[in-house]
Amino acid sequence: MRTARFTLDPAFTVGTVDPRLFGSFVEHLGRCVYTGVFEPGHPTADADGIRGDVLDLVRELGVTAVRYPGGNFVSGYRWEDSVGPVEERPRRLDLAWRSTETNRFGLSEYISFLRKIGPQAEPMMALNLGTRGVAEALQLQEYANHPGGTALSDLRAEHGDKDPFGIRLWCLGNEMDGPWQTGHKTAAEYGRIAAETARAMRQIDPGVQLVACGSSGRSMPTFAEWEATVLQETYDLVDHISLHAYYEPLDGDVDSFLASAVDMEAFIEDVVATCDHVGARLKSRKKINLSFDEWNVWYMSRTEEQVSALDWPEAPRLLEDNYSVLDAVVLGSLLIALLRHADRVTVACLAQLVNVIAPIMTEPGGPAWRQTTFFPFAQASQYGRGEVLDVRVDSPTYATRKYGEADLLHATAVRGEDGTLTVFAVNRSRTEPLPLDVALNGLGLTSVVEHSVLADADPDARNTLAEPDRVTPHAAEGTTLDGGRLSAVLEPLSWNVIRLA
Repeated sequence: MRTARFTLDPAFTVGTVDPRLFGSFVEHLGRCVYTGVFEPGHPTADADGIRGDVLDLVRELGVTAVRYPGGNFVSGYRWEDSVGPVEERPRRLDLAWRSTETNRFGLSEYISFLRKIGPQAEPMMALNLGTRGVAEALQLQEYANHPGGTALSDLRAEHGDKDPFGIRLWCLGNEMDGPWQTGHKTAAEYGRIAAETARAMRQIDPGVQLVACGSSGRSMPTFAEWEATVLQETYDLVDHISLHAYYEPLDGDVDSFLASAVDMEAFIEDVVATCDHVGARLKSRKKINLSFDEWNVWYMSRTEEQVSALDWPEAPRLLEDNYSVLDAVVLGSLLIALLRHADRVTVACLAQLVNVIAPIMTEPGGPAWRQTTFFPFAQASQYGRGEVLDVRVDSPTYATRKYGEADLLHATAVRGEDGTLTVFAVNRSRTEPLPLDVALNGLGLTSVVEHSVLADADPDARNTLAEPDRVTPHAAEGTTLDGGRLSAVLEPLSWNVIRLA
């Protein structure tokens, strides 16, 4: 096997990682909320019904911004249903997931959950621009954020929340290009309502940060045209445009699945180009950043049949994918893709947080445990803070059906404020180890602190209720740093974290 190589130099950087890159997503879908985050009566639950075992894992995961309450759910969401005395909250049909929403967990409980995670957990609130519009968005903003002295801010205090929620980051709807979305709109229709909502929200708070809906995926027939039309209306009013992408091995094509980040990086670069084209056309010096606020491995091909069979249950078991080592390696590669574009991707949300295509699983009344995908995210959140260095690999390649020739090595590197360096690397080969040689110029590094690997002789190995610790990262052997050169061997089908000081 030919050696994969790259050079690192502090003079060549991509950008600084925004902490919001390690965000997640809580939607009223399946068991993400009920018996996931929230389960009154669980042995670990606190007085507010939040599961303590889940809280511990969320903190360990290193989640920052948490998007809420959807997702497709938000396009039928009435925020008023989710506030006030729990016993008075109405039950509603959720058209998105053919379920019954009890509203026992609502806006106040969401903010309380974030505060329990810690100060790093920032609210990211999605607005319903499907069945509702400007007036309802302003009412929610006033209820959530105004200090007091108005009908809605005083109502919040009456409901037990004297202090404002301080929500700064807002999504102007969700996947409005998708015909599956309640209240689906054309780009022109959506661009108009998004602009009017943004303009009005800025009258209340000029510093509010807003995310316009981009395409639901790169494969959408209106992709790029949608972004251009929406941004023509909203360019000076919003800060971000959203991207959503999910990946799975279709028709047994594992080699293409392993190269999913090739598609993610192309998606990012296409959206950046579209944003900058609109900015140039408008003669604006402003740069629109990207909010990749839904991304994950998701076996979506199984979903439609699951949902269509439902008859309005409460919190059904939906989208509870059990992730393998293969899935975790792909997820790690997607994290690398996000870091490699940290100059423009400043928000990202792993969808979702608990039970629903999630890194954390729970059993009602029982334990919580880490899926295989938990580990790459937790390590990237912990060690991927700082300045991303420009990594251009010289790697052996392999053939894929969807993406042509793809590099076996996918890698990035992040330099911390203390001068330490972390290399994140994936070996996409399913059968062969990959020798790695990295030249380190002007970084002043002298030692290998750790080389952690997530890999297994069985790529289908998983963590389950019966075996919650079947897959965990292990230490690699033989990794050296000598004379400014890092040498390592990456195991087949592996996610690697190499820390240097």
